[in-house]
Amino acid sequence: MANIASAQKRIRQTEKRTARNAARKSRVRTFVKKVEAAIATGNKEAANLALREAQPEMQRAVIKGVAHLNTVARKISRLSARIKSLG
Repeated sequence: MANIASAQKRIRQTEKRTARNAARKSRVRTFVKKVEAAIATGNKEAANLALREAQPEMQRAVIKGVAHLNTVARKISRLSARIKSLG
């Protein structure tokens, strides 16, 4: 445990930030799972709607520094390609 006040504060800040980042990652995963579920049912309209809801959340994770830009771009691209192939 840190003895210096600034180090103690840093520990508190890190804990808060870690919890916030974990919640944001979890939220993104939940939205992606909804898209995956819609794709699994084969309903193209539902899948498109789920993707439209998931995209802003994924982009927000990039802005907040939780996810990398290229990673999110790749995931969105692959999901949209899978939706497109549903026919």
